[in-house]
Amino acid sequence: MPAPSHTRQPWPMKWVVLVIIVCLVVYTYLTLHYRRPDRAFRPYQDLRDRANVHRLIDAGYQRIALNADLPVDPVNPDSPVRTTAALGGLPSGLRATLVEQPELPAEIVSVAAAPTVNAMFAYPIGVKCTLPDNKQQLAGAELYVHGDELVVTPEFERLSGGLLARNRDRLIRLTVPAGALKPGSYHVTLVGTHSSRAWTLQVH
Repeated sequence: MPAPSHTRQPWPMKWVVLVIIVCLVVYTYLTLHYRRPDRAFRPYQDLRDRANVHRLIDAGYQRIALNADLPVDPVNPDSPVRTTAALGGLPSGLRATLVEQPELPAEIVSVAAAPTVNAMFAYPIGVKCTLPDNKQQLAGAELYVHGDELVVTPEFERLSGGLLARNRDRLIRLTVPAGALKPGSYHVTLVGTHSSRAWTLQVH
């Protein structure tokens, strides 16, 4: 008489669910505990940024990231500086140095800033500008220091998908961080593609 066969029974569903939950908890813990705190390596962008830094240093430029936002209230200094019209586009030396050219506004319409600032204080700059089209949004801003020359570049990026801004005019605020500039007299140029504005800044 043949021996009865023993059919293996499947695990109860509650144990399957429990094992999945335990695995997820362990994976989440290990990922959060051992993950590198900085962002992942992006080969093209990271190598480009490194090349940019080396080229700027070799050409004698210091790059400072500025805080850039869309203010609720415009910048209104007590004694606004007088600005003059300047040619559009980056200065030739800086343009030749940068690996990738920034997306600038088309026109710098006006600037609201003080003519002097204490080196220990932040320096806000109000900017009215016009964009090439209504498919761009503010991405940030950079300040390039070369001796007594300061070049400010508000930078924009394309809106994703089919999003459109209401119009091409923008009121933005750029802020040079406290302690970024040494005392002295500087010639400042805030750059647009077709027109820029320039003024003299005294840092004390």
